[in-house]
Amino acid sequence: MTVVNSGSSGEVLQQLSPEMAANLEGLHIFSSEELKHLLPYLKGRQVAAGETLWQESQAGNYLALILSGHLEAKKDTEFPGKQVVVAVFGPGAVVGELSFLDQSPRAVSVVALEDVSLAVIGRDEFRQLFEDYPAAGMKLYRTILMALASRLKKSYERLAAIF
Repeated sequence: MTVVNSGSSGEVLQQLSPEMAANLEGLHIFSSEELKHLLPYLKGRQVAAGETLWQESQAGNYLALILSGHLEAKKDTEFPGKQVVVAVFGPGAVVGELSFLDQSPRAVSVVALEDVSLAVIGRDEFRQLFEDYPAAGMKLYRTILMALASRLKKSYERLAAIF
């Protein structure tokens, strides 16, 4: 199994194991043909329960698809040391897409609620996927946009419930 360091944040990424690939296939997001093209561009990452995946304001050069387990997203408040939980994500969810797309710092901190298995793709790999296999790249891009749209709708509902 090849292990690479993803850079400044120190995450250890590895090739997707057969189990991770099976989990990705089991999510039924991508067809077998799309997966065949997509898998070489993905890396795997295991996150232990309680481990922080990233902190708010860190650079975000990758996004992840949750294969198993749950992650909690927390946002810093105006009160030092206080955070509010803004979301819990499970299998099939895309995380890290905001900073991945607009190259801004991470908007939230993300912590594993249990052991989590992720399929990770960096910006460079994403660009290369689009060049090599536009249809698979577009499907991943569409998945990201659908996640964003769903979260925006939920935000509207939460705001409306407050008032």
